[in-house]
Amino acid sequence: MISIGIDPDMFEIGSFVLTWHGFFAFLGVVVALFMVNSFAKKKGIDIDMVQSTAVWVIICGIIGARVFHVIDRWDFYQDNLGQILLIWGGGIALFGSIIGGVLGGAAYAYIKGYPIGILADLAAPALLVGQTVGRIGDIINGEHVSNLTNLTWGFIYSHPESLSNKVHGLNASHPAILYEMIWNLVVLGIIWFLKDKIKPDGMLLALSLCMYSFGRFFIQFVRQDKIWFGGLQEAHLIAIAIIAITLPLLVYRAQINVSR
Repeated sequence: MISIGIDPDMFEIGSFVLTWHGFFAFLGVVVALFMVNSFAKKKGIDIDMVQSTAVWVIICGIIGARVFHVIDRWDFYQDNLGQILLIWGGGIALFGSIIGGVLGGAAYAYIKGYPIGILADLAAPALLVGQTVGRIGDIINGEHVSNLTNLTWGFIYSHPESLSNKVHGLNASHPAILYEMIWNLVVLGIIWFLKDKIKPDGMLLALSLCMYSFGRFFIQFVRQDKIWFGGLQEAHLIAIAIIAITLPLLVYRAQINVSR
């Protein structure tokens, strides 16, 4: 088994607490932004256009991440409204970040007359890398409680402040976040191979979202998040919605390209 005994909080100054989750989430954004800028330069795409759009992707991504988390944990926040804005202490939903960022960036690009599809495909690989970097903090924190396991790669969270420790004690649980990180890299490899092949513009991001959601749906079954109904958690429902939108779109656009 793999034992993790790191304090979930990096440091605390007064009422300000910076968690490993928050630190790596920020680092993931920085890495993704650096990658997008690098891709844009290589393709001769206007950097100012990319950066101005990225600002709205980040802002809306942060808002979406927090909103979806608060909705999922409204049983807690309805009695702790003052905690809603304390995002640096942790508590974000990755799917919310993706949805908020994509919608916010697309809306801004549409208003400014920027090529939405080109910008979307430019961001697709960077988003996967950024997500993976951000998830490192989740592994350290152990805040995503998973089902118990006897597998040799199970994680044991020994720090008393880790949520997984509070729930499972020194029993090993599935490294669900690690599974997701591995799936991210699989999807990254596929879309990297297809990045100059799949058309029209925008379909690379659609494929990335569809594939990520497909894997996340099944990985979510080993996590112990709040059940909404039918044994499904919030992430299950969002994954289904994204697949229901992106898969028909991919099939439809592929048929158009073949008919041409």
